[in-house]
Amino acid sequence: ELPQASEVKLLCCNQCLTGDPCIRERIISAPKPFLSIKNKITEDIFNWWKRLQGEKRNFTYYNEAVDTVFKVIPPFPDFAEPSPDRCKICAVVGNSANLKGSRYGPLIDFHNIVIRINRGRTKGYEADVGTKTTYHIIDFLWLMKKFKSRVGLHTAAHLYIYPEFMKYVHEAWLGNKGYYPSTGFLSFALSLFLCDEVSVFGFGADSDGNWSHYFERLGNKKLKTGAHPGGYEYDVMVQLDKKKKIRFFKGW
Repeated sequence: ELPQASEVKLLCCNQCLTGDPCIRERIISAPKPFLSIKNKITEDIFNWWKRLQGEKRNFTYYNEAVDTVFKVIPPFPDFAEPSPDRCKICAVVGNSANLKGSRYGPLIDFHNIVIRINRGRTKGYEADVGTKTTYHIIDFLWLMKKFKSRVGLHTAAHLYIYPEFMKYVHEAWLGNKGYYPSTGFLSFALSLFLCDEVSVFGFGADSDGNWSHYFERLGNKKLKTGAHPGGYEYDVMVQLDKKKKIRFFKGW
């Protein structure tokens, strides 16, 4: 049964993520999560990312892309780390088709911060995914593509994942499973830096086992997660839910 917003308020703030020694240690050991004009990657990290993606463009092109992006979008704000003396509750909203018919919208919008991922949208899906978007997390490859087209670089809600943080998540959270983490799981890892309590929606396969999106019509009935270790990522979040470190909503 779907909990009411008032019930969530009572459940939240009872346990801060920073109170867990394991999670706290991982937060402390991580590189800065966001790409910015001041937080640029080294050529070594760029080459690591380039090998994963089969990227042909060089480090010079990358630097031009970053400089262009940060001339168009405002500087990122400084984020306060999670703290026991406050409670910032966050919803990380994935794009799984299991959100269809979930009616999670009001519950998602109740959170202080709502994080959406890549092409996730709300228009036409408000009842299931809500209307609120605080941050939109964007894959680094998307940045490179948008630099070429100059389309979609104007919104302040977009945050770009720092490739060194991607490497850290792949090693520390996923044990190098798969080729590299999905943007969804990276967004979940990011939420641990921004939030005191985290609720996760819209991750995993649909009821037929397909890893499809709620805003697309499924053409491939055997759609999997490609290079991402989707099943392992899902299990990590489910286990954290069982340990009552996060709240994981499985959808329908």
